[in-house]
Amino acid sequence: MTAKKSTSNGASSSRDIGSTASVFLQVTGNVYPKGHYYVTMNIGNPSKSYFLDIDTGSDLTWVQCDTPWSTSLPAPHPPYKPTGDIVKCDDPLCVAFHWPETPTCETPNQCDYGVEYADRGKSFGILIKDSFSFRYTNGTVTSPHIAFGCSLQQVVPNGVTPPHLDGVLGLGLGKVGILSQLQELGVTKNVVGHCFSSQGDGYIKHYSLGTAELFVGEKTSGMKGLPILFDSGSTYTYFSAAAYKLIVSLLMNDIIGKQLNTADEDKTLPICWKGSTPFTSVQDVRDLFKPIGLSFSNSRNVRFQIDPQGYLIITEHGNACLGILNGTEVGLGDLNLIGDISFQDKLIIYDNMKKQIGWGPANCNKLPK
Repeated sequence: MTAKKSTSNGASSSRDIGSTASVFLQVTGNVYPKGHYYVTMNIGNPSKSYFLDIDTGSDLTWVQCDTPWSTSLPAPHPPYKPTGDIVKCDDPLCVAFHWPETPTCETPNQCDYGVEYADRGKSFGILIKDSFSFRYTNGTVTSPHIAFGCSLQQVVPNGVTPPHLDGVLGLGLGKVGILSQLQELGVTKNVVGHCFSSQGDGYIKHYSLGTAELFVGEKTSGMKGLPILFDSGSTYTYFSAAAYKLIVSLLMNDIIGKQLNTADEDKTLPICWKGSTPFTSVQDVRDLFKPIGLSFSNSRNVRFQIDPQGYLIITEHGNACLGILNGTEVGLGDLNLIGDISFQDKLIIYDNMKKQIGWGPANCNKLPK
């Protein structure tokens, strides 16, 4: 399944339509100023369109629902009216969602759910099944019945502005995830890829890569054993406090004498710089900053390189701001989370069947052949 971030999610079909067939989902958005990417999903019969936030860091797909008991946030489309089958409490998908605990449902005729995200946002509701429409690259359309969340209530933390979307597309590893369900139904393999363009748009549980050594430029920082996660549900990249402070210190020292001054008046992100004239794109400053590298010792020292365009944004004020944040301050502890900003202009492939992750440079404004 392949989503093009316009975003892309690419998975080969395991049915008779051919081993090279893929489903491509058009994705729209950017890191700044929107701060998110989303895919348009067609749900129901007759189908209706919903904009869903793409999240490789969570399993459950859900949309806001229209019921007498639901409360909804502002969204692009009217809430989904449940017409599909309700997932029962003893259904294997309900059991898998709640594992290792036993489902505690108010009624055996429905499976209740609750999910919480890294920013402390929450969604509560029930699991239901309805048809999702997918189009293969050869033009064939398939509409399998997929279990997803009918969200009756969303909780937004103080100070957080939720994206103006209808719900979440969960691309995590769990059995309730849409990828696992599509594989179980024989629609696609459990392989997903995303490609986010730095110009906006592109094509489509936390994915853990193990531990890595931190490089700034070609020199090691001396910091090793950093646990790394990939999560497309995060707009920016987060490093633990020690790694974050070291990165900031090395970058600050490296730009001394390069005609950049701190722009404390720009509150877009914690650290911003300004030049003698406003910047119009990251290309204006990319040569002033060094790339950041993560070398994975358990993968023959394979390196994930984050070039300046993968950690800088240009604000509406014409300043360059650091899109790397202190993860310890937001409750991530020692974890280091690579987000959308650092995925730009890379094709990331998650092969959940082989438990492998791969990446490479790509033009995310064009679908792969």
